[in-house]
Amino acid sequence: MSVPEMGVGIIGAGFMGQTHTYGLINMPLFYQPLPFRIKHISICTPTGREAAESMGYYRKIVSDYRELIDDPEIDVVTVSSPNRFHKDQLIAAIRAGKHIYCDKPVAGSLEDAEDVLDAMRTTGYMGKSQTVLQYRYFPATMRAKQLVDEGFLGRIFHYRGGYIHSSNINPNKPLHWKSDKSQGGGGSLFDMGAHTLDMMTHLVGEIATINVLCETFIKERPNKDAGTLVAVDTDDVALMLLRHANGAIGTLEATKMATGICDELRFEIHGELGAMRFNLMEPNWLEVYDVRDPCAPQGGLRGFKKIECVQQYPPPGGGFPNPKFSIGWIRAHMHCLYNFLECIALDKTPSPTLEEGIRLQKVMVAGYRSAESGQWVRTESLHPVCA
Repeated sequence: MSVPEMGVGIIGAGFMGQTHTYGLINMPLFYQPLPFRIKHISICTPTGREAAESMGYYRKIVSDYRELIDDPEIDVVTVSSPNRFHKDQLIAAIRAGKHIYCDKPVAGSLEDAEDVLDAMRTTGYMGKSQTVLQYRYFPATMRAKQLVDEGFLGRIFHYRGGYIHSSNINPNKPLHWKSDKSQGGGGSLFDMGAHTLDMMTHLVGEIATINVLCETFIKERPNKDAGTLVAVDTDDVALMLLRHANGAIGTLEATKMATGICDELRFEIHGELGAMRFNLMEPNWLEVYDVRDPCAPQGGLRGFKKIECVQQYPPPGGGFPNPKFSIGWIRAHMHCLYNFLECIALDKTPSPTLEEGIRLQKVMVAGYRSAESGQWVRTESLHPVCA
């Protein structure tokens, strides 16, 4: 049986561009039978042509993203460039009617993100879109979502969690574009907080109000080109208090100053009937606690249990490698991308869409406004509230 064929154009050949390339090239091994076929991959890189050529994967290598978007042989555009470039690239792809896979955050500012949303509305955009929030796509976090939706936790009371690592603790580390507000739009809250805020929205529900404390511990860093010290205008750490529309409350942190930590996205959710917890550094397991288990005699069967989620993806995934083998970070990225392409092939709605990514960006901007004002801020109106 024939399957839909897709040409893919990747904008940006950095870390995320390489991650998406890996997924596209290797996907036929991991999903059998694949319900679509990748015809070819092209890439836009203003400065890395020689490196891209050496990989040998790309049908076309260009320096201007418009060449990809205007190419009738390209059906899907992935936006993997620095945040400040997203707006123009997304609007061009929207006007061309391409399917869009966009790294978070959707844009460098809320104003830019709203311009993207306006372009979708005014053009009557009919393509499929997805924001890249890959931590939804580990078997463990997919199982967590299933359990929440089935009522395993009952009423959710509160949670704690965050996304933490130590990448900014060296004061001699040159200023990266992700820590430059003019290029990234924000600091740890934008970069790390996006994932943990999305995860809690995904599992707990819409966030109604937010209260945030931001701190920049290293006020100056070397400019990577000139070597001179420049002021840092973004946050190293963001600590968040959150109230959800359903009454649940939580605490989250987003930090690149967690000395001794590699890369931990973690959460622990407490409900009336149970609890669950996850840590990205132990991605094979979802831990759950069920108050319906007997607690006697001498503890009965009560306690946290580890569910062996490992690589148990639903068909057509899960066959290679064997589902019992330990999972890795890049595997969730591949499944996130697979989910998007499958939705195109089968005419389903992907998630999270660009619109969902823009709602997430509104929450993050509300967080920055809270940090500036010292007050709780409504995520919908972005106005301070008494809480």
